[in-house]
Amino acid sequence: MSKPASVIFPDVPTAAMTYCTSRFRTVRRPAVEVKVGAVGVGETNPIRLQSMTTSDTQDVVATVRQSVALAEVGCEIVRITAPNVAAARCLRDIRAQFSAAGFEHIPLVADIHFLPSAAMEAVEHVEKVRVNPGNYADKKKFAVREYSDADYDRELARLYEAFSPLVLRAKALGRSLRIGTNHGSLSDRIMNRHGDTPLGMVESALEFVRICESHGFHGLILSMKASNPKVMIQAYRLLVARMDTAHRPYPLHLGVTEAGDGEDGRIKSAIGIGSLLLDGLGDTIRVSLTEDSVYEIPVARTLAEKAGISRQESAAVRQETGTPQRGAENPEPEGSDPFNFSKRETVTFMLGKHCVVGPEQPPRVIVRVTPAELPHLKSKVSSPNFADTPVEGVLVPVTSGADLALVIAGVREWAPSAFLALELVPELTPADCEAQTSNLKSPVLLVRAFAAGESEFLRSFAALARRHGHFLVCAVAPADLPRLGETLRDLGDAHLVFTLDSRLPAPDRAHSVGRYRQLAAQLRALGSRAPVWIRNTAATAIGRSPDFLSRLLDASILTGALLCDGLGDLVSIETEADPARATKLAYNVLQGAGARSSKTEFVACPSCGRTLFDLQTTTQRIRKRTGHLKGVKIAIMGCIVNGPGEMADADFGYVGGAPGKINLYVGKTCVQYNLPQAEADDRLVALIREHGKWAEPAPAASPCFAAPSPSRDPAVTAS
Repeated sequence: MSKPASVIFPDVPTAAMTYCTSRFRTVRRPAVEVKVGAVGVGETNPIRLQSMTTSDTQDVVATVRQSVALAEVGCEIVRITAPNVAAARCLRDIRAQFSAAGFEHIPLVADIHFLPSAAMEAVEHVEKVRVNPGNYADKKKFAVREYSDADYDRELARLYEAFSPLVLRAKALGRSLRIGTNHGSLSDRIMNRHGDTPLGMVESALEFVRICESHGFHGLILSMKASNPKVMIQAYRLLVARMDTAHRPYPLHLGVTEAGDGEDGRIKSAIGIGSLLLDGLGDTIRVSLTEDSVYEIPVARTLAEKAGISRQESAAVRQETGTPQRGAENPEPEGSDPFNFSKRETVTFMLGKHCVVGPEQPPRVIVRVTPAELPHLKSKVSSPNFADTPVEGVLVPVTSGADLALVIAGVREWAPSAFLALELVPELTPADCEAQTSNLKSPVLLVRAFAAGESEFLRSFAALARRHGHFLVCAVAPADLPRLGETLRDLGDAHLVFTLDSRLPAPDRAHSVGRYRQLAAQLRALGSRAPVWIRNTAATAIGRSPDFLSRLLDASILTGALLCDGLGDLVSIETEADPARATKLAYNVLQGAGARSSKTEFVACPSCGRTLFDLQTTTQRIRKRTGHLKGVKIAIMGCIVNGPGEMADADFGYVGGAPGKINLYVGKTCVQYNLPQAEADDRLVALIREHGKWAEPAPAASPCFAAPSPSRDPAVTAS
């Protein structure tokens, strides 16, 4: 458990903690500029796009070829692993040949783990060196011991001696350094004092920052990567609060490490990177996918474009209203803590016989269908990886009284296990709804938009809901809530749900994540514990969303960011017209945010030059055999650099131990060493069986709405 903000900053009340200028609109954090070769990062520079080669660095031809391929698709900074001195020496020829190919303006970064000698060689040849503070000249044995203050000081002195030569050489050559913390590779010293917490991640990086600053070196970029987006978000927020108070506001490199492949990898990346970009944090990004690295760039570009749209809108707001002081626009609402997750407390109620909504329940999934589709919709949507994902709620738009009668008749014929939500146009009155909904045996959600002057309509619809055991979903603009406050206090929370008015774009150009935060803050001020429904609609999108990738990222950012804030009791993705795809995407986003498990979760590292087996084919092979295991987390790691640590909370691990050899883990304990890879898949399945986590795959059902076939767009689907 990470420490609350009041413990980390004992002299500052939690409510006053600020890590970004605005929680409600995107105001970019004012980072200092750091040059990576000719490329500026931070300050007013655009968000820079990064990726990494996957070849053996000592294969110079292959590494140059991959670097060129990345540059040609828009990668602005290329990272190359340097696991030893021999590989680091090859960076000289790689730099020369890459420049000769016409890319002298694109900087190269050496990725260093463990060996200061490799870093000292690499800094001679490339524009930037990344060091992992958890294992750079440090021990990682998962040893449990107590460090006295004297012990800790001796460790820091040893670290100072080991790291200072690289700092001084980088300063002399005009190079930059990235202090890149990984959640899974914190040193034993940090683990034993702080644990594998966001605070431990931040302190690990700041130890190195202090050494750099002691030498007058400020060419620093920092990152706080984790495979869990929630941990990653908290760590970056805490880093900014700590670093910007005691040090310079160095630029941030954002990324969710070991995100995986396909939709899952894109969703996790969008949740972590996208939510921080909307907070105004982040100056360069890397989307880490278990795919060919050229496929990372379209995803990164789309995320950067969406952040750019939000930042341009906030710039217009600043021109109109003046630039707010840091934290002055909106301190954290009382009771919230941006550094520690807690779910918003709500009332609990039943929707039908089986669906409970409340703080101890996972968010419930609602799918939007047309009245014509309703009679044909079944309560299951099946696909090879989604054999048991229920459509828990069905949202149907209703445009007239006659339309309402047809929908209700269709519901009676259908007799679904899912609950029904009716989206009512403003012209429909409570009297129009009374006769049609009074005889329904199951509760219905009546969804209606309410403006500030519609208190009487609100009372009438709420009375209708109470009489027949239904629930009223109030779709509102956050600014209207205070003006409805007296009515809402009179009504209480028992039959109310809140959501944004999906018809209206944000009048103040605030992004939709911020508007839902405003909604939650207003409900808190009113003392309301009514549930909140996160609706992904065309109005909540950032810019135009013409393709599936853009819609997927929009849904991931909005829903994922709010879930990681502890907000959201119901979820719908209405930007997808196909009910099966909308349902699948909703469950994938919930899983990516750690809010609900509906299938196996895979933690799979991106390919790099250290990888000891083909990660892409191995991940897909293991997914095919184990992807039906709900609630099981499997880590597929290419090497031992971050493998055992980054698996963190995984149930089972499949880790490269040597070329062609696999180590299998249960939790963080290695239980089988150096298995031939040809045997490792079967042994993993046997291990899952031995620990009681195995279930036989259910036969695929025949869904009324067939699940979508995989996209052929390489920007969306793994190769």
